[in-house]
Amino acid sequence: MGEQSGGNKPLRIALLGCGTVGLQVARLLIERAAELAAQIGRDFEIVGVAVRDLTKPRPGIPADWLTDDAAGLIIRSQPDIVVELIGGLEPAETLIRTAFANGAAVVTANKMLLGDQGQELFAQAQSAGVDLFFEAAVAGAIPIVRPLRESLVGERITEIVGVVNGTTNFIIEQMATKGMAFDAALAQAKQLGYAEEDASADVSGRDAAAKTALLASLGFHTWVNSGQVYREGITALTPEDFQAARTIGCVIKLLAVATLSADGAVSARVHPALVPADHTLATVSGAYNAIFLESEHAGKLAFFGPGAGGVPTATAVIGDIVTVGRNRIRGVTTRVQVSERALPVQGMGQVASHYFLRFQVADAPGILARVGEVFARHNISVRSLNQASDADATGRVQLTALTHLVLEADMQACLAELSHNDFVNGELRMLRVWGL
Repeated sequence: MGEQSGGNKPLRIALLGCGTVGLQVARLLIERAAELAAQIGRDFEIVGVAVRDLTKPRPGIPADWLTDDAAGLIIRSQPDIVVELIGGLEPAETLIRTAFANGAAVVTANKMLLGDQGQELFAQAQSAGVDLFFEAAVAGAIPIVRPLRESLVGERITEIVGVVNGTTNFIIEQMATKGMAFDAALAQAKQLGYAEEDASADVSGRDAAAKTALLASLGFHTWVNSGQVYREGITALTPEDFQAARTIGCVIKLLAVATLSADGAVSARVHPALVPADHTLATVSGAYNAIFLESEHAGKLAFFGPGAGGVPTATAVIGDIVTVGRNRIRGVTTRVQVSERALPVQGMGQVASHYFLRFQVADAPGILARVGEVFARHNISVRSLNQASDADATGRVQLTALTHLVLEADMQACLAELSHNDFVNGELRMLRVWGL
């Protein structure tokens, strides 16, 4: 086990990063020092704050705390706890490994790094005998990591579904309620501070995929990394998609979905999906997140709250600091039990879903029969098939189809054949459906 703080010496805390979240963490540690020390069971001191730019104003942070040498801060100050809030892969990974090598526990909000290198980092933490806590990495202030890590560790989770990215949720709302195109909705999100200037990780689904990997790993007790999560972002959504969703009583959400099949295979995916308007997930708005668990014995569980923002996320970081500090004083660590089995992770082609299709065909006799033949060849069972009552000026008519459960591989093969048939005109739109 790494060296623990003995006697009554204050716990030493080093902060790496002082951006939106880091600044709020520092502020809470300063303003609530006495209260937090009582919760931990010992006084603490901030030994330094590593930043990229020493000239940037940081209200309330003493100037002599600041340094642009993060590695040096860890090595020289020998902290008990390193709080990593830099984000991204590097230099965060190297700094966390340096912390472990110097006997420090780590608290992080870095979902990208954990989704990519989590297995190796947890193994190093365990080998060094120190904690690695990451409540803020998944859903801001929502306490989901600790329930999966501790309270539900003896339960068999079979499905995890959620809205876990506030930026895309805001953009989708603007497109749905105001008919905005994606580019306009993204620009508004940036203007209002709901999206970073570089929002690619959000709109591409990479942020949500990293969170999904962590949720699946914790929920199913097997390692899933971000590269094993199927990912489809929101950049291709159109105002017409939202109009079509309303016709079948649904809204569109960017969903994170992880499932454990009866035969022990895991699937994990992030993609836009139609959700029935009367489902609780459909009501998640703005920067709020929601996560639903389906379990064998506890049944359905729901977690809801602010999923982003400096103060909400900082509260999750502070909670981890308190827990890690208590462990440090007692000379114990909390292990993450996710490596006890190595379950297979299914490719997207093996996943079954409902699908909603929308495309135009020639308004001519026998077309519906030909469409039905294509569906039948690819094992597509149709729940409903509707044709618009009137053709447009070019003699085309819109068809919409809602399917029963279909394998993704079969659906993709069906779409490929339909797109090459002469009776299908224009773009063929497909959205997955969840919650029917």
